[in-house]
Amino acid sequence: MVKQYLSEVQRVTKISVSVLGSWSSSKQEKEENLSKFLEDLGTIFSHEPWIQISKEGDSKFWSCSTFQKHSNNPKEEVILIYYDQRKVMLSHLHPPFDTATSTDHETDDASKLSAIFHTVAKSKILFMTDRYNDGPIKLTHWQSDGAEASIIVELMKQASVPACMLLTFLLSLVSGICRSRVLKFWPLSFLWRKLSTCEQLGHRLQHLQVISSNKKAQTQTQLMRKANIFVSLLIDVALGILLMSWLYRKNRIGHLADTLIPVADHVAEELQDLLQWLMGAPAGLKMNRALDQVLGRFFLYHIHLWISYIHLMSPFIEMILWYVGLSACLGLTVALCILSDIIALLTFHIYCFYVYGARLYCLKIYGLSSLWRLFRGKKWNVLRQRVDSCSYDLDQLFIGTLLFTILLFLLPTTALYYLVFTLLRLLVVIVQGLIHLLVDLIDSLPLYSILLRLCRSYRLAAGVKFRVLEQQDGKPLRLLMQINPLSYGRVVQTYRLPTYSCYPKDSWTSLCKKLFLGELIYPWKHKGEKQD
Repeated sequence: MVKQYLSEVQRVTKISVSVLGSWSSSKQEKEENLSKFLEDLGTIFSHEPWIQISKEGDSKFWSCSTFQKHSNNPKEEVILIYYDQRKVMLSHLHPPFDTATSTDHETDDASKLSAIFHTVAKSKILFMTDRYNDGPIKLTHWQSDGAEASIIVELMKQASVPACMLLTFLLSLVSGICRSRVLKFWPLSFLWRKLSTCEQLGHRLQHLQVISSNKKAQTQTQLMRKANIFVSLLIDVALGILLMSWLYRKNRIGHLADTLIPVADHVAEELQDLLQWLMGAPAGLKMNRALDQVLGRFFLYHIHLWISYIHLMSPFIEMILWYVGLSACLGLTVALCILSDIIALLTFHIYCFYVYGARLYCLKIYGLSSLWRLFRGKKWNVLRQRVDSCSYDLDQLFIGTLLFTILLFLLPTTALYYLVFTLLRLLVVIVQGLIHLLVDLIDSLPLYSILLRLCRSYRLAAGVKFRVLEQQDGKPLRLLMQINPLSYGRVVQTYRLPTYSCYPKDSWTSLCKKLFLGELIYPWKHKGEKQD
């Protein structure tokens, strides 16, 4: 009868099941027929050694003994290990972080521990289908009083099917529009690649496609990734709605629009005063008068155009901010990206000044280096990318000397303008970089994994530890196995979500070299995008 039941369980659950021993409670031990029956089970199921577990009177512990009928080996020492079967079954054991430096012995121990977790996890179907809960003895670990909550969860799962189908259809429609040829034309493609708001919207669109996908997660990593993305989107949208409610309360949009124009005018006036200072004798330095006046008037004209543009747009600023504030319902990250783009638009004149100064300074630096090679009888070989020897005639040396002298004496004036506008550009870049760091933090932070580590730490297991429950002579050693959870740093490092930004790997030496040579510096660049 027992063998028939085991074969039926194995056929239904696809899990091999075998009898290792027998157990009995203190009341059942008084019955001799039952005790005889338990001993006879060892002859029916030929397992060596045969384990017999019985309860010790009114104690909460169980005694264990082994029998070996077909072996002459001495009696083995018995160690009883107690553990929460439900926690071990629901937990996911993570391998050691640094497997390269671990020894073979540590790797073997980790594989044995992983095998224990895997064996318990395979028995999940047996515990969920256990129906022996009506008797006086309840030994199953799958005891739960939340039957109503389970029914509500199942109803929510069934109701989410049409919602997911509708969301999938809408996402496929939006994805088709994004992949259409309309966005590949010059103005739209340029805006899509340069505006961080468009990049963030595309990134969130990919997240929604992952969540609404009907493909079931095959591994624990994929399941955690979906859960992290869902919680990240939920919290992002919630923070965005809070921001939107704060903006539209007490007419804060109107106050912000009234403050924006005076701030832009004040920045333009400060730049005008700075240029007037540079056109004189800044810090007592003697500049080239003609070049100083040309550059100063050129930049002053740009500031005049910028002020005219700001005042032309001033009647529409409040309306633009009112509609832009509605985008906060898409998430706090979208609102932060819009803020970064607004800062980029409001400081576009500073960016133009930086580009003009950097290009002019870079032209003079490379011109001086090329003319310096001319004095030494060398030239740069473009085909082979190296410096080769070359003979120059007298006219070439004379013209090179004149050009070298002119560029050298004009260099301090250009370098001063380049230095001032580079510092202004770096100030704007730092502000935008902090905003992008905050956006990447919200996008990549595995919030679900962190909450799981906080509330259900046993779900993310890094290993186990043992605590001695009882150790007496003549009795088996009793140990309690507890789960060691992952550290918070390891949780973030393991389940961190990828972001759309790719930060350059420039060292401080490379950065200083670019600043000295006048090459354009950007705080970040996106994947697949070359830096100018």
